[in-house]
Amino acid sequence: MSDLGAGFGYLMKGQRWVAQHGRWFGFGLLPGLVTLVVYAGALIGLGYGADDLVGWATPFADDWSSPWQDLLRTGLTALVFVLGLFLAVITFTAVTLLVGQPFYESLSEEVDRSEGGEVPESGLPLWRELWISARDSVRILLRVALYGITLFACGFIPVVGQTVVPAIGFCVSGYFLAEELTAVALQRRGMVLKDRLVLLRGRRLLALGFGVPLVLAFLIPVVAVFLMPGAVAGATLLARDLVDPDPDTEPRPGTADSGDVPPAPRAWSA
Repeated sequence: MSDLGAGFGYLMKGQRWVAQHGRWFGFGLLPGLVTLVVYAGALIGLGYGADDLVGWATPFADDWSSPWQDLLRTGLTALVFVLGLFLAVITFTAVTLLVGQPFYESLSEEVDRSEGGEVPESGLPLWRELWISARDSVRILLRVALYGITLFACGFIPVVGQTVVPAIGFCVSGYFLAEELTAVALQRRGMVLKDRLVLLRGRRLLALGFGVPLVLAFLIPVVAVFLMPGAVAGATLLARDLVDPDPDTEPRPGTADSGDVPPAPRAWSA
């Protein structure tokens, strides 16, 4: 359970880092502001149109008497909006990272530089980095969509659907959010998506401790924008620990001296 606290600690360290480097904080705000405007419009549109969408999808309930028709459609409308919010939380990071690729690459490199040691660089042209980021983001979003559909269906289970399912949803969101954010630093270290997922699976609690609080904060759209620069900084610090842990500590799962070592980073591939 100590990894949960450690993950949250990296999130706080990242926020402190950008607070101490005000220029980089402002630099990292720009992509989030652009994405926020687009997503706010989409969610407002969903809020106005969800009831019409549910009415179109449930013609069999047109002849139902009150209150059963209202209960069904109100419940489904709420689920549609929650699902849209769930997807927005996940895709917000992916889209913001894609829009702000040059910004966050520079921020992540500066964090590495300030911490000392090697400052890895991908050595790839910008268009290639954008292509790889977009491709990996689509792969992650497909995984998230599968979880989202499953959780949406489980939401109809009485009691469990209103208690356990939302909790699992936040954990799924937090885990993949941590993957998206650490990808900025890990891609510069030559790690492809498969290797990054293996690395995070070895430290699930660390990823959850970092990602779940961030997901909860990201439910407030404006907060997401202001936390993004620190989230990238914290994810870079977390990535440094994953690939180059403190040599004075005991080996941990998923690190270089443990029994479940992930594959060595591979060269970039298309």
